[in-house]
Amino acid sequence: MKIAVAMSGGVDSSAAAAILKSEGHELVGFTMQLWNQRRGLTVDEHGEPLPSRCCSLDDVYDARRVAEELGFHFYVLNLEKDFERDVVAPFVESYLQGETPIPCVACNSRLKFASLDRLAASLGCDKVATGHYARVEYDEQAGRYKLLRGRNLQKDQSYFLWELTQAQLARSFFPLGEMSKQDVREVARESGLAVAEKAESQEICFVPDGDYAGFIDRYLEAEGERAPGEGEIVNREGATLGQHQGIHRYTVGQRRGLGLSNERPLYVLQIEAARNRIIVGQEEELLSREFTASGVNWIAFDNPTEEVRASVRVRYRHEAQPATITPLEAERARVTFDTPQRAITPGQATVFYRGDEVLGGGWIEKQG
Repeated sequence: MKIAVAMSGGVDSSAAAAILKSEGHELVGFTMQLWNQRRGLTVDEHGEPLPSRCCSLDDVYDARRVAEELGFHFYVLNLEKDFERDVVAPFVESYLQGETPIPCVACNSRLKFASLDRLAASLGCDKVATGHYARVEYDEQAGRYKLLRGRNLQKDQSYFLWELTQAQLARSFFPLGEMSKQDVREVARESGLAVAEKAESQEICFVPDGDYAGFIDRYLEAEGERAPGEGEIVNREGATLGQHQGIHRYTVGQRRGLGLSNERPLYVLQIEAARNRIIVGQEEELLSREFTASGVNWIAFDNPTEEVRASVRVRYRHEAQPATITPLEAERARVTFDTPQRAITPGQATVFYRGDEVLGGGWIEKQG
């Protein structure tokens, strides 16, 4: 089988390539150059560009070296313009709208898999392989491909893949789906790969310091724009309690950094971008049972016409909880939990599970 392998330069994608090579597959390696770290939009205390452990030139070199060590052709795809248009700019705009975006989902489905699919097809590849901890199976009875959680639930990355289509899943190959991180590193060691002990990258690749607000300020400045300035912090009744420093510096559920004095701790309940204000309240007010999702993609079946029972996650580290999903028009759905959940945050992804199977997912909408 001829397989296109997405290579980030890290241990996961490198081990995936080593596994496929050992199984006798013909491989073609691709690394995607997504972001120019030298643009200076993330800086250290001296104002110097801050390097990332993801999508850097060093990662490209590491990926190329692994391909050489394993003996297959390797190419670099420059997707910087596509990445900025489809991932970075929407990320900035989402924060300015009072949301808390998760760019890795759009990056995976709309950029990485879409680009690899096109290239794989042009080169006559049968599959596209990545280092994701997830699984794909074909259900002959249903005539559909199923997306399943990685066997190692601590590393499972199915949450980031819910936008994949049946066509993309048909060509997807996840060699690490049954493995633990320890198993993966052992494969890399046994294969003699130089990246076997390379540290993991946890941050968003274009914001390596985790300072999203600082990145947004510098991004907008480079575009000749400015983020909205300070505004009011109010309670549910509309009484002014203080001033915020820009809505892009806050997220639902946040407690620290509000600069408010109160008998009981206050938390961000809602961000009103149109009025440039933040609503705060008590922690128990963060609990809610219901929200609406847009851009819903169903994987396990065609768009349902009746209610669906599932376990639902509202952020990556959220433990899935029982809920009822009511399909709505225009690829939307209403999700109602059996018990209230904390800090359901607009802009985040929600993913629907039945056991290990991903039924589908969507984007959490702003309410009101």
